[in-house]
Amino acid sequence: MAMKNIIIIICLNILSSQVMTAQKAAAEAEFYPLRTLPIPHNVALEVGGMTTIPDGRLAVSTRRGEIWMVENPYSATPFYKLFASGMHEVLGLTYHKGSLYAVQRGELTKLTDQNGDGSADYYQNIANWELAGNYHEYSYGPVFDKDDNMYLTFNVAWVGFGEAKLSKWRGWMVKVSPDGTLSPVASGLRSPAGVMMNSSGDIFYTENQGDWVGSGRITHLEKGDFAGHASSLIWSNEPGSTMTTQISDIPDNGEPMYKAAEKVKNLKLPAVWYPHTLMGISTADMIEDKNGFMGPFFKGQYFVSDQGHSKVMRMMLEKINGQYQGICFPFREGWQSGLLRLSWGIDGSMFGGMTSRGWGSTGTDLFGLQRMIWSGETPFEMAEVHAMTDGFEITFTKPVDVATATQAASYDINSFNYQYHHFYGSPVIENKAHAIKAILISDDAKKVRLVLDEARRFYIHEIKPKGVKSTNGDLLLHDVGYYTLNNIPAGLTADLSKNKMAVIAPPPAQHEHAAPMETEVDVKTKKSTKTNTKYQPVMPADWAAPDKTLTVGTIPGMKYDVTELEVKAGSKVKLIFNNLDDDMTHNLVIVEPGTADEVGLAAFSLGVKASQMSYVPNSNKVLFHTTLLQPESSQTIYFTAPTKPGNYSYVCTYPGHHTLMRGILKVVK
Repeated sequence: MAMKNIIIIICLNILSSQVMTAQKAAAEAEFYPLRTLPIPHNVALEVGGMTTIPDGRLAVSTRRGEIWMVENPYSATPFYKLFASGMHEVLGLTYHKGSLYAVQRGELTKLTDQNGDGSADYYQNIANWELAGNYHEYSYGPVFDKDDNMYLTFNVAWVGFGEAKLSKWRGWMVKVSPDGTLSPVASGLRSPAGVMMNSSGDIFYTENQGDWVGSGRITHLEKGDFAGHASSLIWSNEPGSTMTTQISDIPDNGEPMYKAAEKVKNLKLPAVWYPHTLMGISTADMIEDKNGFMGPFFKGQYFVSDQGHSKVMRMMLEKINGQYQGICFPFREGWQSGLLRLSWGIDGSMFGGMTSRGWGSTGTDLFGLQRMIWSGETPFEMAEVHAMTDGFEITFTKPVDVATATQAASYDINSFNYQYHHFYGSPVIENKAHAIKAILISDDAKKVRLVLDEARRFYIHEIKPKGVKSTNGDLLLHDVGYYTLNNIPAGLTADLSKNKMAVIAPPPAQHEHAAPMETEVDVKTKKSTKTNTKYQPVMPADWAAPDKTLTVGTIPGMKYDVTELEVKAGSKVKLIFNNLDDDMTHNLVIVEPGTADEVGLAAFSLGVKASQMSYVPNSNKVLFHTTLLQPESSQTIYFTAPTKPGNYSYVCTYPGHHTLMRGILKVVK
């Protein structure tokens, strides 16, 4: 997680977001209550790693270099015993054959309690790797395979757009053999906070938005894969490298990632994208539910933590044409701090280990340890979504009400993508709404088949059965999922003639929408010929010159460099906005007095369309605005100041920014 991406997370720790989270968490708690483990006041349990011991104890490593053994963690009175200390930021911890294996910044360490007193008395250095002292050199793992090889993942260093050259193998997954030999496996990783091996023996890692990473994602890694972050390729020519691809081979034109994969054959597309702000902002850890601990309807699925949004998300995977793809859903919000680590307890509960120091989170505590259980009640949810040749099939946890499930208006289906480029993150691009041609309901009313006008390969599909109810009138606990369609299966076309509950959907209603007022430019004067628009990047034609020129920039800490401006009522204003950040996008939106929070929350709720709208909601409270500016870019807008004096706010409406990034435009007589 790069430091300025971390600052974004800090901004999400705001009252309005907390209110929204609390409302959703209250509904989720009926099915998945959380139990908070008390932590002694003298223990700073900033969780970096976590693993369950076969006897039921919970081992927890911290960013401060300690390992604590939590005895009886299933009770209201757990006991904490210091197992090891004196290490360097332990962000990975695994139990294997009687010992703990800890991943420090620059060392994989085996720790053993040889005399049985509950503390480590034997520290064995298994492997080392280079460090340059860069704060972003986080290291994670280990994951064991059947031959006792261990797999680790390394962040790229951060010196502006994530250069990996500071120390060797940064941005790679490496294998450490039992004898300690370290060898590279796959490259292109940016911030791989989670790495796991599933029950089929396949390795996945979680990724955070940043340079070369349009949004959070989960990728299946195999030997020789390049996961997309170009800076890691600086080590391609090193002895032992599994890469021949060079940085110069990587297209940097902002096209979707699948387009680059047509040119770079070992570029591995994500199995599942996690749309930024719509699902989370910092995917962290993932675990497989092999036993249906969170309900039999989710058996074989995965649970993924998000550090910045303090939440757990759910993921279903399937293989089409030999490649993983699948869908992610919201699951459980409201954890007490930044949710970094997940582990199953021996009773089937899910432990969450948390930290927020320096990274921030919607959970307000600096650190924490909680346990989530399934109440035994069945929520009304989309249990599974499978790709079909002509659309998708949704399996629900309860039978659906046929009247609502057969209405095309009960569903919203959109597809979209992200840019692949060296810039930090990406707006949503190439968004398209899909029409439903037919709806088929299974005999048991648990499966709904949606036949679409088109399913777009390589695109993320937002599937939202917002109006579907269960037979007893329940609405969905979570009414959205995001399916990453890497491959479209062949031979699975719906046969409408053989399904007694097949409904041919009517054509979508045609609604007239007011076209957005665009700025027209006189070709001779190069001035705008329309006035009173909210976004005017060209000076209006009837202006000889502006009455006032204002300049606003940005400074670290999610702030404008000028927090108070003054103009005369009705004056002609030229405003220059300079986004001076080197890795974050911002806008500047001028709003009616006292409405900055309202407009900021409205921007947060825009969904998939948000980035296309520059995160500026269609609201009469919005007076004037820039578009969303990429890092280190500038934009000029023109507007006529309000005629009514007062204190008008200007605010960045990118999700999570609006409470810290604001100022006052004083309009005076």
